[in-house]
Amino acid sequence: MKKIREKNILIVVTNASKLDDFNKTGVWLEEFALPFLTFKENGCKVVIASPLGGLAPVDENSLQCKNPTEWDYTIKDLKDTQKLSDINPDEYDAIFLPGGHGPMIDLAQDELLGKIVSDFYNKHKIVAAVCHGPAGLLNAKTLTGEPIVKGMQVTSFTNKEEKLVNKDKVVPFLLESKLKQLGAYFNESLAWEENVVVDENLITGQNPQSSRLIAETVIKKMKL
Repeated sequence: MKKIREKNILIVVTNASKLDDFNKTGVWLEEFALPFLTFKENGCKVVIASPLGGLAPVDENSLQCKNPTEWDYTIKDLKDTQKLSDINPDEYDAIFLPGGHGPMIDLAQDELLGKIVSDFYNKHKIVAAVCHGPAGLLNAKTLTGEPIVKGMQVTSFTNKEEKLVNKDKVVPFLLESKLKQLGAYFNESLAWEENVVVDENLITGQNPQSSRLIAETVIKKMKL
């Protein structure tokens, strides 16, 4: 893949470390590490932010022995993230939201993130999110006040996948159902199958298996 230069990407991650008293959560490492490394390999400047700044916890379940070593190296970049309120959206060409269940707790409720995502979307800059990352799109609005996902082709971690990981009764809401409720046209592939959906400047991925493809899709879109 031909490298690009002077493109700035904002990655916004969760600060949430638990779903409830019995279920820990955080950033799903693959969904952060693969895009982060892919963006940097293609000459992009990457800044990582979170609602509170500081530590973005990694979901322990995503720390598997089969993970490539280079993924582990990226964990240090999650230990001291910038505070979202210190970010100037005008400095970035794209925004990317990784998943893990954490975004269901904080990014889904964050009004500032909603405004920032709205700004990117309405300026026709790239808005991308994978797995549970699309929870951070729920508060974003078009210039006419409609949800940005309304009438758009999107995907996310599916209701079926949520049931398969036994979290459908634990999460505060089902993301697929919420996106549909807001008027999105939901595109579902088989569980754990790579699936990335592009609709204008909105790019969404279904699951961890979609992490590399969504990053490559963002890179390709920025080169158009």
